[in-house]
Amino acid sequence: MKKYLMFYILSVVQVLMFYILPLFAGPTDIMGLVVLLILSTFIISMLMGIYKYKIKFLFPFVVAIIFLPSVFIYYNDSALVHALWHCVVSFLGISIGSLINLVISCVKKK
Repeated sequence: MKKYLMFYILSVVQVLMFYILPLFAGPTDIMGLVVLLILSTFIISMLMGIYKYKIKFLFPFVVAIIFLPSVFIYYNDSALVHALWHCVVSFLGISIGSLINLVISCVKKK
């Protein structure tokens, strides 16, 4: 349980971003909200990529699954494609975070 604590914490932060932020957005703020959610997904995924978990590559799929119920709560069916975007952006964030972790570990070895 303690081993994957950061995975759980970042997943809860992602859930809060998907379900709390849309409550404060007005009808004209939706495009800004979409950009904010994608940017926050990228940053949270980079943080996930820095940690040395074997399970971290499941995080993009977890993010997409977490996003799906919010489509039916806050948006319409046309927003289902954003689940794919969140999965892709999350995978890119984890890849970049893993690359950062690799560079840091190589610098520490020298």
